[in-house]
This record gives sequence, C-alpha cells and structure tokens, in this order.
Amino acid sequence: MRNGWVVVGALGCALSAVPAQARITGIEVTSVEPFADGAEFGSAGSYERVVGTASGELDPADPANAGIVDITLAPRNARGMVEYKTDLFILRPKDPARGSGTLLFEVLNRGRKFLFNWVLDAPAQAVQAVNDPKTATDAGTGLVLRRGYTVVWSGWEADALRQQGGMAIDVPVATRGGKPIVEVVRDELVSATRGPPEAPFYLTFKVASQDKARAQLTVRRREADPPRPVPSDAWHYATPRQIELLPKGTKPLPGSLYEFTYQATEPKVLGIGFAATRDVVAYLRGEGGGTLNPAGGTIRHTLALGISQSGRYLRDFIQQGFNRDEAGKRVFDGVLSHIAGVGGVFLNSRFGQPSRTNTQHEDHLYPENMFPFSAAAQHDPVTGRTGRILREDGFDPLMIEANTGTEYWQKGASLLTTDPLGRTDVPLPDSARAYLVSSGFHYGRAGLASTKGPCANPRSSLNPAPAVRALLVALEEWVKAGKAPPESRVPRLSDQTLVEAADIGFPFMVGVPVPTAPNAIARFSTYVDPRPESGLQYRPLVPRVDADGNEVAGIRLPAVAAPRATFTGWNLYADPFPAGALCDREGSQIPFAHTRAERDAAGDPRLSLEERYPDADAYIAAVAKSVDALVSDRLLLREDGDRMIEAARQRTP
Repeated sequence: MRNGWVVVGALGCALSAVPAQARITGIEVTSVEPFADGAEFGSAGSYERVVGTASGELDPADPANAGIVDITLAPRNARGMVEYKTDLFILRPKDPARGSGTLLFEVLNRGRKFLFNWVLDAPAQAVQAVNDPKTATDAGTGLVLRRGYTVVWSGWEADALRQQGGMAIDVPVATRGGKPIVEVVRDELVSATRGPPEAPFYLTFKVASQDKARAQLTVRRREADPPRPVPSDAWHYATPRQIELLPKGTKPLPGSLYEFTYQATEPKVLGIGFAATRDVVAYLRGEGGGTLNPAGGTIRHTLALGISQSGRYLRDFIQQGFNRDEAGKRVFDGVLSHIAGVGGVFLNSRFGQPSRTNTQHEDHLYPENMFPFSAAAQHDPVTGRTGRILREDGFDPLMIEANTGTEYWQKGASLLTTDPLGRTDVPLPDSARAYLVSSGFHYGRAGLASTKGPCANPRSSLNPAPAVRALLVALEEWVKAGKAPPESRVPRLSDQTLVEAADIGFPFMVGVPVPTAPNAIARFSTYVDPRPESGLQYRPLVPRVDADGNEVAGIRLPAVAAPRATFTGWNLYADPFPAGALCDREGSQIPFAHTRAERDAAGDPRLSLEERYPDADAYIAAVAKSVDALVSDRLLLREDGDRMIEAARQRTP
C-alpha cells in the first residue's frame, strides 16, 4: 500500500478477486507510475498514472441493458452473460486523502484524450491529443489536478485506433443462429478534407464477398450533386477492408464524395460502449472492491466531459437511459458537453459508424441530428414526437452545453434553445445551461496557427478553452455546493441575435467569401439509400454579428470584446476542393488593418487598430475591462484573465 492506495506488485496481475459490482468483474493494472516526476499540484499534491484494463459482463435480460442493440445476439459465457474488456487510464492523487473526492471522466474522442490540449492548453503530442500524459507540460494549466480530481478514461469505441496511446474496447460480434450476419451498408469515402489523401480507401467493415457484382462505387463533386457510377474496372479490392482506384496509383479528386455500397459482415455489438462507461464509473465511484478499487472508495461526486464526438456521445448516453446504473443509482452528477451541437453518435445500431460527423459537405446523410435536440421538453411538429435529452426519471445529471459559432453553422446548435422550426425561444429547465463561445470555432485550442489549409480564408486561432475551464469549475460548484452556474448565454430570437444566414450583418470585404446557408438538418429514410423526406423541415439559425463581423451574443472572450481581428465559426472550401461549401468545422480569421490609410486603400469597413487603440495602454485597458466583467460573471477564471492581461501587455496595438 502506498499512502492509502493499493499498488499491484506484478505487472499484468488481474484483480480477479474483486467482487462484481456494476458488472465490473475484474481490474487488471499493468502499471502504476509517478506522474510528472512527482510534481506537486496545489493542495492535491503529486499524482500517479494507473494504466490497465477493466473486464465486465452484462445480463441481456436486465432492463438496464435491454436497449443495447443486438445484445441478445452476442455470445454468452457459462453464466449467460455477455463479456467485454476495455482499456483503462487513471490519474489519481498519490495520497487519496488529499484529493477532492471528485471523479472527472473524459469521454474519449475516437480513442484520444482531448482534455489536456483542448481544455488545458497543453501542446499536443500527436493526432490532436495528449494521449500518454507523463509530464507537467502535458498537464497544461494543471487546473483539474490542482482541484484534486481523479481523472479517468476508458474505451467505448470498438474500432478506435490503439496506436499512439489510443484507447478502445473489445466487444463481441453479433451472430444469428451461430451464423454470420450480412447486411448492405454504405461508406462515404473522402480524400484530403479531414486528413491526408487516401489511396486506397479504408472501409468501415469487412466485406462479406469480394464479388464486385454485390457492390457499387459512385462519385459526386458536391453533396447535392447526383452520384455517378464508377465502372467496376476502375476500382478493385486491395483487401477485404480496402478498395483502390485503378489504374493503380490513381488518386481521388480532393473533396469529392465517393460512396461505396456493399455487403458487410461481422457487426460488433457497439452499444456495449455505453454500458461499459456506465459500469466503469459506477464501480469507481462505489465502495466495491475495497482497497482494490483504483479510486479507493474516495469518490463522492462524478463529472463527465465530452468534446465534439464525445459530447454527442454524452447526449445519447443520457437520453438512452445509461445514466442510471444497474443498481438504480445515478452515474454522472454533472455533464459538460462541448462543441456537440444537437447531435448524437451513430453507435447503438447494427453496423453503426460512430466516427462519422455530419457537415454540410461530408457525412451529411448519416444518422446524427435527430429529435429530441434540447434538454427542454418539446413537441416536434416534423415527426409528431415529444421528447427531450434529459429524461426526468430521477437520474438526470446537471447539464452544461457549450458550443462555438461552428456548431450553429454546421451542427444545428440553435435548436438547443428554440423550437424545432426555429420560430420561438425555448427556456431550458433549471438543471440545464447552454452557452455560445462567441466567434469561436470547432477546432479551437491553444497554439493553432492561422493557416488556410483547404479553406478560402485564413484559419481562426481563437481559443475557447478559457471559457470551457470556467464552465467546468461552475459545473463542479453546481454539483458539490448547489451553486447554480451563470444563466445561459446564447443568441435568441427575442433580441434578434439569432437570425437567418442572410441576415447576419457581416461586413463586406473584398476577397472574403461569406456562406449563404448553414448545414441543413437532413431528414431521410435510411442511410444506406438516403432519400430526403419532404414536408416540414427543421430550421437551424445562426448568430448575428457586429460591425466587425464578430458574434454579438454569448461569452465574448477578450479576443472578441477587445478585438484585433474578425473571428468566425465558419470558413469555405477553396479549389481544388468544392469551392463555396462550408469548409468542414473550420473558422476564419481576418485581421484588422493597422492604420486608417491601410483600411481605406483596401476598402475595409472595419476600424483599424490605430483607430480603436490610440496606444498600448488603451488596448490593455480594453482587455482588462473584458476580463473583469467575465470573471465577475464566473465565465472566466481569474488566473486565465491575468494571463490574458499579461499577454496584452506583450503586444502593441
């Protein structure tokens, strides 16, 4: 025992004697190491890294598991249970008595840990993430450690990559009568928009047969274009999970949408990912296992954080009833979903594809944005259904949803706080809050350069993380002390800060293209053969902007309240990509002219820096005024505000 924690002496030693609680049947710890060479993090002291796996089993007959698609078709052990095994990573105070008793569970994004560089401003190691945190630098601002949290990650996505520190879950394959299940699926395959050019294309599932007569490949330049068949002699199977264009070495046109419809086999029971999160957290927050529990029975409060895909995961986790464990207890006391919009995740389905993300150009016709959208109870005139994300069943968490301008343009975020037709504002229940980080963009985090990539405008460098940190602290105070967070800050119809795209009021600037419409909330019959449905349609709206082009409503960080540039949550593709379509989830950054003469020469209607800030003191004062207001409103931490003021002192107007 080390300061109250049990340390497993031999690597790979399974704690098979741990009594089953919340269906976790064993914890295998493969390593326990000092974090950051034993550096102290405030009153919490030093931390330890605990790496291992958790094994669990599910009773298909338990009502808590009945909603897991195909669980009755999964193989069972001798006790009639369905087994799974998930990766586990914990950062815990070395001395449990110095911890705060709060567990922070970050839901992985495609197997990656986003907490440190997307929220705590640490430099990324690789693949946009700090997947193997070891040093004090990896901890960024160290906020969650200084607050004494026990930080936990566990795998939930079966096909997440384990390379470079990624984490995943092992779940069984469904069969019917002991025979493989075969169904037709559709893969959308795009080159160079969200990563490097791909040749060959990687398929989501294993093909049941490499007979080309049972598959079809099509291509179209834009999402709205009719697909054109690609002749069967112009592609081939490189492997049962890859196709390649012919002749060999042919590269797809960047941004064009290739669709491959084929017979797939071996569907995994993906919905087990929800149950695994539920049961791992329920186990760690409980007292089961005694001192063998890696959280030591010290957890009194649980928070969940999800970013982008993992924020959408949390919305589904709640709405599908997984925030109640098998023992009838609440799993997460509070949830912070960041940049999720109104979507869910395509997980709890046969042949689900949870890595898909719907935008105006890509993955537009995959299940993601489906009613209910809001934490508020609503009737949906489009489908005739009634519903809400929060279930009002006694197990709902307190919920904060934060979004940037991107999620209004690409992810329907306005429908969090309006009716489905976008005609009236809808108040949220007392247990929920929604915030816009004004003029922010989806990929925003510390250290990004303002480059163009595939987009027409320079990429935004606005970092929304300081607002997210303040909201995380507010969530903790809400859960632990009942101190309600600030009222929601979002654009609204009532004050005309939420408008149609044509009415945003963006200033005209030569050479700066502006979008004409947000991503529509697509309605279609089936993703395999998606045919848009007619009739009433959802109406997503977008934030109005000021004379500079910065969004009026929401949390206006100093970069927006004391601006040196226009920041947007949108950008547009440039050639050779489909020019004019919204550029994935990117933002734009258009700097102000330095002088009046410079802006006059460019025909720029926005005031120049010299007109705004006559000297350095004026700029510093504007930043300080913004900081003080946000700190007073609990939408910015004082430590972050002080850093911003100091950064302003290092700049000239």
